Amino acid sequence: MSKKVLVAYFSASGVTARAAKEIAQSVGGDLYEIRPAQPYTKADLDWTNKQSRSSLEMNDPASRPAIAEPAADLAQYDAVFLGFPIWWYVEPRIVDTFLESCDLSGKALIPFATSGGSGIEGAEKSLRARCPKADWKPGKLLNRTGAKLLNRTGAAGWAKKALEL
Repeated sequence: MSKKVLVAYFSASGVTARAAKEIAQSVGGDLYEIRPAQPYTKADLDWTNKQSRSSLEMNDPASRPAIAEPAADLAQYDAVFLGFPIWWYVEPRIVDTFLESCDLSGKALIPFATSGGSGIEGAEKSLRARCPKADWKPGKLLNRTGAKLLNRTGAAGWAKKALEL
């Protein structure tokens, strides 16, 4: 029996989106973009400005930015790949909004992240705390070259193997 797969992702710059599309294609999964109700501007994403929207959100653990459109009926999926850029060593708060807005109990959740230098370990710990009833699988960190890295290192093989775990 093949698993029905969703690739849910948040992408601020397009790098994570490219990775998500590569993964979805490799496993025959559906794509769902976690889009903010209020799109981020370049100024919002300026992590060097302590008053930027992303800085304020990340400094407030209770912040839950609104999502533009809810995910499709997740009951139909057996596994969810969850993609995001690393912000302040963890997932962006909008990913927490997604996790807390749906029931992922018992589903295989497989995180992947893009980052220019941070690891995925902090995000994996945070994600497990937010959604403890999911069946978490080991995540994958991709560097800032996104889809190009996937093509060189075999994301298709990684994604398919992750579904078997």
